[in-house]
Amino acid sequence: MTRAYSLLSGLSRQGLAANRALCKTGVAALGVTGLVLAGCADQSTSTGTVQAPAQQAASHKVGVLLPLSGTNATLGRELLAGAQLALGGAGLPADMQMDVHDTAAIGGAEQATSAAIQAGDGILLGPLTSGDTAVAAPAAQAAGIPVLAFTSDIGQGRPGVWVMGITPEEQVQQLVAQAKRDGRQHFAALLPDNALGHALGNGLISACRDQGLAAPTIAYHNGTADSISLTLRQLSNYDARLAAVKQAMPTTPVPGATTTSGNPSEVPTLTELPQLPSSLATALGQNVNQPAPQSATGADAPVAAQQLPLGNPPFDALLLGDIGLGLKNVLDAVALTQISMPAVRIMGPGLWASFASKLGAIKGAWYAAPDPTSRQAFVSRFMARNHHMPKPLADMSYDAAMAAVTVARSGEPGFPVKALTRPGGFAGVDGTFTLLPDGRVRRALAVFEVIGNGSDARMISAPVQMRTGTSG
Repeated sequence: MTRAYSLLSGLSRQGLAANRALCKTGVAALGVTGLVLAGCADQSTSTGTVQAPAQQAASHKVGVLLPLSGTNATLGRELLAGAQLALGGAGLPADMQMDVHDTAAIGGAEQATSAAIQAGDGILLGPLTSGDTAVAAPAAQAAGIPVLAFTSDIGQGRPGVWVMGITPEEQVQQLVAQAKRDGRQHFAALLPDNALGHALGNGLISACRDQGLAAPTIAYHNGTADSISLTLRQLSNYDARLAAVKQAMPTTPVPGATTTSGNPSEVPTLTELPQLPSSLATALGQNVNQPAPQSATGADAPVAAQQLPLGNPPFDALLLGDIGLGLKNVLDAVALTQISMPAVRIMGPGLWASFASKLGAIKGAWYAAPDPTSRQAFVSRFMARNHHMPKPLADMSYDAAMAAVTVARSGEPGFPVKALTRPGGFAGVDGTFTLLPDGRVRRALAVFEVIGNGSDARMISAPVQMRTGTSG
């Protein structure tokens, strides 16, 4: 089974509260990393400016900034285990050693960063959260020390500071490229009005721009069933599609109806829904022996329209961003508004990987994630050393440490940006990844298709790295 991957955390109070709840229940350790990584239980409370030394030591000493105590200690220890596995091999330069600092200790990320700089570390792996990264990055940049942060908050990426989590932007870029190859030209999105939804929406705007497509139509809902239904009806031009079908239907007088004068000829003609062909009626669950219901208007229209095949919506690819109960309500609205393959390709976040076998209602939907088979060798090594299955977080820290190892083995003094951003990238747990000069990280993601029937999704395109401009 594929795994759930990282998503941008919220900056709103509501989003942060949800992130903290995820941390407490251990969801982050099961692979729902990014929503948590960017914001949960940010333990850095200090402020001020870290004083960097006048000269940076061009060493291969690796600083690791992680929460090893407090609320996120479990996550920190898992990340540390991944880095230790990468830095514990043979053939390392003599001056390559690991220097670990607890970002949850007194002084937080600021003090941990200061200690790493004073120790002469040549690169920093971490911190974990978006808030800690914001604290650590300025001092590290002033000292000329690159940072490979474990957040998925693309807003923290900048020259010299790389966001190692798999971001919504990255997933959407892959999905849009695959959909374009599939002939899709008009993109839309129905997304939750939260940080994840807006990250996906911004990613869709960037992806369409980067790939020469028309600007997408994006709508956000507030999470209630009514908001989801109304927003999707508007997005899909549902009422206009229904009206077009009704207008094209023949009209007949209602049998037996009379006016107050008693003259049936004075009765206005009213529209009745025609009997469906038996094959279509069966597919829609209608009893062919029952008379067709009369048309409905207003709030009852979606129910009645289930009996009518409508025209296509004004888009041929639809990005969704919900999970849990929100996704159930979205899928109900999708069915009522008759959005389905082959007219519309539905796409979603990598989080769907963890429950793809239960998404039979949207058979044919896509999501982007790493190929899980590429992880097998890492899992075996990690289990032999740590005696438990590695959580997805460990993949990220192992990749960051291996990038440092690869650069150090090249003979370069320290960790120059040119070496870190080499075009060929680095071999990672989940496939090749490349550090871009602007702080983004491009990973080789595959596209998976939901097949339903209780089965896992199938990979329809091999992992590919997206080569894009500087948008996002």
